[in-house]
Amino acid sequence: MAITTAPGTTTRKPGRPASPYSARPERTNLGRKVRDNLTGHAFLIGAVLCFIVFSWYPMIRGIVMSFQRTRRGETTWVGWDNYVRIVADPSFWTAWQNTIYFTVLALLLGYGVPFFVAILLNEFRHAKGYLRILVYLPVMLPPASALFLFKFYAYDPSEAGLFNAILKALHLPTSQWMQSPEMTMPAMVIASTWMNMGSAVLIYLAALQNVPGELYEAAELDGAGLWRRIVNVTIPQTRLILALLAMLQIVATMQLFIEPLILANGAGSEDSATSVAYLIYQHGFFQNDLNGAAALGVIMLVVLAGFSAVYVRLSARQD
Repeated sequence: MAITTAPGTTTRKPGRPASPYSARPERTNLGRKVRDNLTGHAFLIGAVLCFIVFSWYPMIRGIVMSFQRTRRGETTWVGWDNYVRIVADPSFWTAWQNTIYFTVLALLLGYGVPFFVAILLNEFRHAKGYLRILVYLPVMLPPASALFLFKFYAYDPSEAGLFNAILKALHLPTSQWMQSPEMTMPAMVIASTWMNMGSAVLIYLAALQNVPGELYEAAELDGAGLWRRIVNVTIPQTRLILALLAMLQIVATMQLFIEPLILANGAGSEDSATSVAYLIYQHGFFQNDLNGAAALGVIMLVVLAGFSAVYVRLSARQD
């Protein structure tokens, strides 16, 4: 019941208790900040624990093992002996030569093709969503399934193979593909590019969407064609993304493993597919040389860390 005290205003009857919602104390800023900090630190602690258990501890353990030798359950400290033994192995230099060759080919093909595919997709006015799904589809396939598809269907050395059938239709000489030492690395680069370029294309497309349209309009008014627009507008405006993906491409391709394992059954013809990562696998699981495998892993870690440091230094200078 309310009592009118003035035109347009009311007051409650004396003695009636106020609503329980009006009596509830408001949350203090201090309590809210404490709860927010506790939630944030809880997520942070969980992430740090995951890194410690699954990343940092195995890395430190591998570095320690590279200076040890384990025989019949007994571990002794041998210093640099594992590194000297690994470097003296001829397969070490063959593996590095193959890995660097694969990385260079992947930069020429697997790095440039996604960029130009993204530019072409960006030029289309219709069916952009359908084309993006079509390009990204190979990424959805498990890598092993995609590689087996290439091995038994595309790279069949007979004329029934897809690529040989295409070459024959074009009146070109066919190839033995994975059975040929000269074609092993190019064939693996083609398969790797087809499997992984979908993610790079989407990243490039996102970067291209941020390029101001006024720049392209000004270039067109100056009479610039597609190639000049790419060189003078697209590449300068996406320079940071191009540099970042180049570094990620090099780091990923130098860890070449699953392609030689499936396509070339490991080493390939005349060790033409042996990579550093596969050599680590061979030492650890076939030769039961975990200390040598750890030494190889540390060498790869140092090489990739040195490359990343150079990239960061050059990026800082450019900024």
